[in-house]
Amino acid sequence: MLRVRLSILAVLCLASAGAVPSAGAAPSAGAPSAGAAAHGCLPSGNGYLRARIRGALNLDIDWNNAQIECAGGPRPDGSGVRVSFAGPLHSDGRRLRLVFGVGTVREGVGGHDLPTNLTVIFEGEQRLFATRGEDHCTIDELTQERLGALGGPKRAWRIVARGFCISPASTLSSDARILVDRFDFAGNAVFEDEPPAQPPAHKL
Repeated sequence: MLRVRLSILAVLCLASAGAVPSAGAAPSAGAPSAGAAAHGCLPSGNGYLRARIRGALNLDIDWNNAQIECAGGPRPDGSGVRVSFAGPLHSDGRRLRLVFGVGTVREGVGGHDLPTNLTVIFEGEQRLFATRGEDHCTIDELTQERLGALGGPKRAWRIVARGFCISPASTLSSDARILVDRFDFAGNAVFEDEPPAQPPAHKL
């Protein structure tokens, strides 16, 4: 449980620092600001997120590339990949973000039946739902397509996946629950080599 709480706190810290884009409350709430669509997810224009949410909230998400911001990369502990999607930013400051933590995935390698952790954050409403483990959601299939120039210390990949959850995500402070019974997305993940170790400085 401590590991789960620390993981959720890490996601929130990334959100507040801007390392993971934030996301818009419900699709029907508030008017999106002009800046949200200007950035987009992928330069190629083929990013998206679709998801069906039921329970304490009923939402059918169908975001195209221009409506979202996406980011991703290796998990902090190196155990897989984390991919996030931020929906339209509404005029009242609310935004919905979904963060997928996919286990056992390596750079450039696809997979099937991958254990997945899901966090759903309603920014501006102080609400967060998390599955609290990787045994509640599964990615049926995941593929990776190289983006940009080959080689180099920093490499970007288009991450395409589809999956489902069999158990609900819950909050830490109440009994409210939501079930994301299906989702599919195309986002990105950036992998970067560790900088080479510098030799110790010689004392004069």
